[in-house]
Amino acid sequence: MSSLNNDKIWDSFLKIISEKTNPVSYSAWFSNLKLLKIDDNTITIQIPMIIHKKMLGENYYNLIENTFYSLTGVNYNIDFILEEEKNEVINQPFNILDHSNDEIIETNLMPNYSFDNFIVGETNRFAKTAGLAVAEKPGITYNPLFIYGKSGLGKTHLMHAIGNYIHNNTKLKVLYTTSDDFRNDFVGISNNENTIESSSHFKNKYRNVDVLLIDDIQYLVGAEKTQQEFFHTFNELQRNNKQIIISSDRSPDDLKLLEERLRSRFSWGLAVDIYPPDFELRCRIIKNKFKNTSIANRINDEIIEYIANNCENDVRGIEGAINRIVAYTAMIVPENITLDFVIEALKDYVTKNLFITNDIINIQKAVADYYKITVDILKSKKRSSNIVLPRQIAMYLSRMLTEESFPRIGLEFGGRDHSTVIHACDKIESDLKENKQLFEIINEIKSKL
Repeated sequence: MSSLNNDKIWDSFLKIISEKTNPVSYSAWFSNLKLLKIDDNTITIQIPMIIHKKMLGENYYNLIENTFYSLTGVNYNIDFILEEEKNEVINQPFNILDHSNDEIIETNLMPNYSFDNFIVGETNRFAKTAGLAVAEKPGITYNPLFIYGKSGLGKTHLMHAIGNYIHNNTKLKVLYTTSDDFRNDFVGISNNENTIESSSHFKNKYRNVDVLLIDDIQYLVGAEKTQQEFFHTFNELQRNNKQIIISSDRSPDDLKLLEERLRSRFSWGLAVDIYPPDFELRCRIIKNKFKNTSIANRINDEIIEYIANNCENDVRGIEGAINRIVAYTAMIVPENITLDFVIEALKDYVTKNLFITNDIINIQKAVADYYKITVDILKSKKRSSNIVLPRQIAMYLSRMLTEESFPRIGLEFGGRDHSTVIHACDKIESDLKENKQLFEIINEIKSKL
């Protein structure tokens, strides 16, 4: 068959596939495919990532095969290969989930979070692709799916996008929750007079679902009984092929303070990480977020690039900058929104954002270096005065110079309770009012950061 004919067949193939799949699925699984060759009995297609092998083989193989047959009248075998691979035919059976359960439940999902408005770049492409794979075949493709990365990078958005896709396209029961809510519900059992009824309600809520999404699993640290209950919940769902999706600020291997049996289970499926957005992705995110504001048509590329260069840490920093510009514009009502106007609007915000890039680890190292101790000692359980003060200063700076929560900071300091962090911050803040030497010490540490 000639190359010209091959091109025509491929163009027709893609057109039919685009009509038979939704835009999100087509963009994720078909838009980046390349036809390599058509032999007597085999069609070889190049795929961009290994995950495409599994998804196309399990979920779309029959559609691909039938589409080529309709165009050529030949039953071809289909080979999916990476650029660096030799032929490796994928021809796995297509499994269908049971969507018979039509009971309506509270999902806790935010409907405005979807795959369509999840802006994709090199730093989150694999996570998004894996998320869509799970959304299209929950309980089968990757179970559990473990999404990790620093705060503010889009983990929660991706989780809601997965949940909304499943909720809108199937009759499966979907439940989104946080580890704090899970723990509070579990603690509520012991506080309820009717323990049996309360326990039954808890198990029905978390185990009688088809898809459980649990956010910020790292906050189960220190809650041993809650970890035990989540272990049993996880096992029950896994045993029944129910999809589990978990997020954390670190990988399963780095959750050292969680039970080993939990951490090992988190690695059973697929762990994907999301990195801070690069410059190109930040620009695209900024453009997309300005679309929903009253000043969308007044923002030029120079302004977008300025924001992207000064908000490098996470998406929340970008959102904060945009909200500040919108609010400043509403107050000042300028004739034109120029770069100078934006610089003035973000003057204090950009200065603060530079400090935010100094994460907790860097703060701990700076404090430890100043006091000539190790970071391990700073995070240890030692309570001598020469250790307690540096530890409190480090906690205080972590709260002041980052956007991390009290529980997250406590976790970074040896798994301490959030109340310990609050006490440390309050004490340093109080001492600063009268202790000039402490003020100078903190400023010196800040300057090193």
